[in-house]
Amino acid sequence: MRSTVLYFLILFCYSFLLAGCDSSKDRIEPEPEPVEEATTVKVMTYNIWGARSGGIPGLQGLADVIKKADPDLVALQEVDKFTSRNSQNGDIAKELAELTDMEYYFVKAINVSGGEYGDAILSKLPIKETKGYRLTTTAELGGELRSVARITVERDGKEFYFISTHLDHLSNEANRIHQAKELNAIITDLDKPVILGGDLNARPDSETIGLLKQQLTMGCTNCQFTFPTSGANRTIDYLMYAPLNAIKVLNYQVFDYASKESDHFPVVATFEIK
Repeated sequence: MRSTVLYFLILFCYSFLLAGCDSSKDRIEPEPEPVEEATTVKVMTYNIWGARSGGIPGLQGLADVIKKADPDLVALQEVDKFTSRNSQNGDIAKELAELTDMEYYFVKAINVSGGEYGDAILSKLPIKETKGYRLTTTAELGGELRSVARITVERDGKEFYFISTHLDHLSNEANRIHQAKELNAIITDLDKPVILGGDLNARPDSETIGLLKQQLTMGCTNCQFTFPTSGANRTIDYLMYAPLNAIKVLNYQVFDYASKESDHFPVVATFEIK
């Protein structure tokens, strides 16, 4: 009798211990792995024709195009600063920045019409650092010097460079080839991902673009025509990026509704920064 009671007592205790060990209240569930949200940035490149269209749409028209696209960053080309040829006769990059509520950075390429002419960047993101470069011409061909405006920005803890530039416009490609090599040398020295917007005055199958593709990836594949707005028949405005494993194109389009504000259509893309 005593042995039977002892047996059931041991069995009860053992069952209680097993139940306690299997209790969901005491089980420690593993913490789920945090899901990192994608970091995206919307950018535009826009040759604004020096804002010389004047009249209706004028500078406000350019600002309205930019605001409608709502980019985080804008690469501007043909930017005048206090030139007499411009009916606006002001600091165009600064005024566009004020009209779009963005920061700006301007780099002079040359002096023209009593003022300056070059490239600029507008940014909704705080500009952490700036640098300007000069692109030269060949001794044989000559022509206009060109500029490169570069800023450093950050989103979600990820720093990257954004660049605006405008290559030579002459029918002879020698200067563009020369400037593409200089631009490649600039990009080679960069230690963070880079997105470049520019009027490169070169078609996708040109030697100039072929050289730039040694350092940069095209944002577009079947690239839509960007120039002239009066009857577009060529692609010369681009958004490009590097390195391939750090940036991904999510969307790329030419805003061909903007046909009166400049002689170039703006190009807009959304990139994921990995």
